[in-house]
Amino acid sequence: MLKSLTIENYALIDSLNVEWDEHLNIITGETGAGKSILLGALGLLLGAKNEGQAIKDLERNCIIEATFDIAKLNIEHIFEANDLDYEPEITIRRIITPAGKSRAFVGDMPVQLATLKELGAHLVDIHSQHQNLVISSEEFRTTTLDTLAGNAPLMEGYTSLLASLNALRSEHRTMVAEMETARKDEEWLRYTVEEFRAAKLKEGEQAETEQMLATLESADRIGEALTTLRNALDDEELGAIVTLTRSQRDLETIGERYAEGVNIAERLKSVVAELKDISSTAADEAERIDADPEKLQKLSDRLNTIYSLEMKHRAESYDDLLAKAATFEARLATIDNSDTALKELEARIAEADKACRAAAHALHTSRTEIAKSLEESVVATLRQLGMEDAQFIVDITEGEHYTPLGTDSVAYLFTANRTTKPGAVERIASGGELSRIMLALKALIAERKMLPTVIFDEIDTGVSGRIADAMGDIISRLAGSMQIVDITHLPQVASKSGAHFVVYKEEGHTNIRRLTKAERVDEIAKMLSGSAITDAATKQARILLANKY
Repeated sequence: MLKSLTIENYALIDSLNVEWDEHLNIITGETGAGKSILLGALGLLLGAKNEGQAIKDLERNCIIEATFDIAKLNIEHIFEANDLDYEPEITIRRIITPAGKSRAFVGDMPVQLATLKELGAHLVDIHSQHQNLVISSEEFRTTTLDTLAGNAPLMEGYTSLLASLNALRSEHRTMVAEMETARKDEEWLRYTVEEFRAAKLKEGEQAETEQMLATLESADRIGEALTTLRNALDDEELGAIVTLTRSQRDLETIGERYAEGVNIAERLKSVVAELKDISSTAADEAERIDADPEKLQKLSDRLNTIYSLEMKHRAESYDDLLAKAATFEARLATIDNSDTALKELEARIAEADKACRAAAHALHTSRTEIAKSLEESVVATLRQLGMEDAQFIVDITEGEHYTPLGTDSVAYLFTANRTTKPGAVERIASGGELSRIMLALKALIAERKMLPTVIFDEIDTGVSGRIADAMGDIISRLAGSMQIVDITHLPQVASKSGAHFVVYKEEGHTNIRRLTKAERVDEIAKMLSGSAITDAATKQARILLANKY
């Protein structure tokens, strides 16, 4: 419920504040007084874009602020989703600077316009004569049926199933495209995989082979170095091992007279042992590293194979080559297994389609069941509004193609005359007829769903007299269970029980004020007779307002 609205420096408004009644609020005023400006300001507050016309005084900010009682709206989830603090009463504020920059707040928390728009959709429903065209939207026609039938759980289930089905279909398209691409290169791919398999590449093989080849290519020099080392160690006369062994024995012999000699001898013994081990290793290496032309050729051929594969597949390294080989293997496996995988996926799609079709049919059944009740209720309301011969038919056709709302095509058929065949309401109904139909639908929806504050902006355009009075009665009944703001030019509607505000211009500024009982008589009389109020108009105004207080 909208409790208060404050507007500063917006269009023709310098500053105003309105405290709203919780039920019916009537707004009247001369054409051009600025009633539409109020709606424009409220639209900005609820997330509409600033078209650059907001600022009146370019020396200060435009500020629009409203307080809402949201205790009964059950919208806590919106606050949670947007990380906002929930309170049963909230204040929304929008500030537009002279430079055109905009800031919005829910409570003290800054928010994006998208958040403001999302929240605003649950707070205020602005219905103008131009919005009668919403009935041409199949989404509106279908969701109206769903609201009346209480189809929210069915829609939630259908939406989830459709999302799953669409995801599987997307996966199927991707798989088919990949299979087609892969099969174009299948012959090359099989040849490449076989080439890699024949190469039998191993982890770390390139570095190891390069090292072995480098060693064999230097076998002669290595052999010479090893032979020189062995001669230096093992020569029978001058070899290091023989010479050091003699020194070790000499020191051991004089050990009783020279104690440190024993320690030196022990150390030499260790050195001699290490030198013998080195000599043995050198002998083994000399035998192993033999200039073997055949082995050298094999290693060279192996490296050429690896280098050739790296160049062919533009591998940056040996590890990259192994990774490419694994990728080719995987692609070939996909081709080999694709038929099986595709059949499995198609089976899953068939199951998902079956479940989605059942959910769509459940929606169709529910809508069909409620359609008769909708037809009867709308016709009953239209008769109250003077359309005695009106026919209203809900035509539901179950189709094959899925949409976000199911498989149904929903049309509203209408005729105001028994002799005329019903046609699509958006094509056949006049402006006044559309206003009455939309009011009938809004009244039905209000009975089934907790609507936010509803603003009717001249919804009564095109009607008058007794029909206007009946329309006012319906609006008044709606206001018994919800908050209504009704902008009207009709005295029959303006005279209904509720708070009555008049919008007026004073010194070029738009203002609004709530009328007293006596002022309402004058305002209704003015609406009846024009600016020159006659006694007859005043008398008629009192009759219209009789028993309203």
